[in-house]
Amino acid sequence: MGSRPPGGEAAGPIYGAPGEDAGCGFDIEVVLEDPAWRSAVPRVQEVARRAAAAAFAEGGPDEDGIAAVTVLLTGDHQVKRLNGDHRGKVKPTNVLSFPPLHPGLPGDVALALGVVRREARVAGRSVMAHLSHLVAHGVLHLLGHDHLHAGEARRMERAEARIMRRLALPNPWRGVA
Repeated sequence: MGSRPPGGEAAGPIYGAPGEDAGCGFDIEVVLEDPAWRSAVPRVQEVARRAAAAAFAEGGPDEDGIAAVTVLLTGDHQVKRLNGDHRGKVKPTNVLSFPPLHPGLPGDVALALGVVRREARVAGRSVMAHLSHLVAHGVLHLLGHDHLHAGEARRMERAEARIMRRLALPNPWRGVA
């Protein structure tokens, strides 16, 4: 990834100059590869961009200065392929994060519509809220957050809860044991 996929439609920024989000210095590109996202989430590219900007505002640039991301809104088949190619797991997943190959390039976050829809339905959340949470989750991974150990997971969950509050969306961790 790291560049617009063939056939993908990129969204320009909501505010500020091209490539900037709200003048915050975060370079956020949202690529709509699967147009079915539009019917699942109104203004989906704006929703994804706002979630990424909120995650950057929460986490700040990482030690390598990452403050840029390309968010790929795609389908299960594409994420299954990426998951197989990069993680050896030949199945779709909700979100994948890829750090940049070289300093100064954006990291990538890819989201699978089918998985996101199913998870939202099971959790009783809107697809929009779940998408926002997962975009934030993916960006936090690019910024160095992880959830492999209990302490790391709690810190990441708290950061995600603050991001969701900033977006005026429900805390995805409320009521989760």
